[in-house]
Amino acid sequence: MPTPKSSLSTTSPPPSSPHRLPSDPSILHPPNVARAPKSQPLTQSLTIKVLDSKDGAVPGVLHLPYDFKNQNTQKTAAILLSGAGGGLVGPSSIYLGIATKLSSLEQGIPVLRLDYRYPARNSYCTADVWAAMSYLEREYKISRFVLIGWSFGGAPVFTVAGEDERVVGCATVASQTAGTEGIERLAPRPVMLLHGRSDQTLGWWCSESLYRRYGEGGERELRLFEGDDHALRGNAKVAEEMLCWFVMRCAGVEGQRGGGEVVGEEVVGDGERMELMGKAGDLGGEEGVE
Repeated sequence: MPTPKSSLSTTSPPPSSPHRLPSDPSILHPPNVARAPKSQPLTQSLTIKVLDSKDGAVPGVLHLPYDFKNQNTQKTAAILLSGAGGGLVGPSSIYLGIATKLSSLEQGIPVLRLDYRYPARNSYCTADVWAAMSYLEREYKISRFVLIGWSFGGAPVFTVAGEDERVVGCATVASQTAGTEGIERLAPRPVMLLHGRSDQTLGWWCSESLYRRYGEGGERELRLFEGDDHALRGNAKVAEEMLCWFVMRCAGVEGQRGGGEVVGEEVVGDGERMELMGKAGDLGGEEGVE
């Protein structure tokens, strides 16, 4: 059994052309549409221009609450980042459920599932996140952001949050420690850290280290799942619900009517989660689920 690592970042030069995702319509909406919340969000694929040394555009999927542009009272959005291979549905496809649920609430929250141009390279990935934040601010007047990252995704999450006060909260699933120095500048903004104790890709002690480095100046939560793996396959629905509530608290809408019913829906079944990860590109590079 291999020893778990503390990083999936790469120092190799980026490829000549940026990462491309498969155009599979099944990664846009949850498979169990019949169980999805009644207020269906507007979901669209998009590409966001990035201005840095490589330029180009980063792909993503935006979930907007219904009629958001005409009833824009929510100034907070969530941006969800995958691991070292890029992708759009996250660990055990929980991002698909999170995005659908949050954007379907009565006081809905916009959610952007963001890929990377050059996965596992933090400097380029952080540029992708900043470009996405600027896009949402310019197009939808959003000025507050909650960042969620899986695995390598912890690096751009904490790098951006450590430098940008528009980030009002951060959460990670099975984060690495490399490139996460920004967590030391995050407090008192809240942080949630989830990790499986049997993770064979990135050791659970990575999240424990992040918890300590955050310090005691704010709201921090560390949840270690006994016997679970890198993708939290044994606790996917629990993690999905915890992250929904975290974003809702950061956005100040956790007490809204019907929130518990929406968050508790099972819009992605356990038997569908791994297949969707493969279709959405979340298992590329050095990324895995063990």
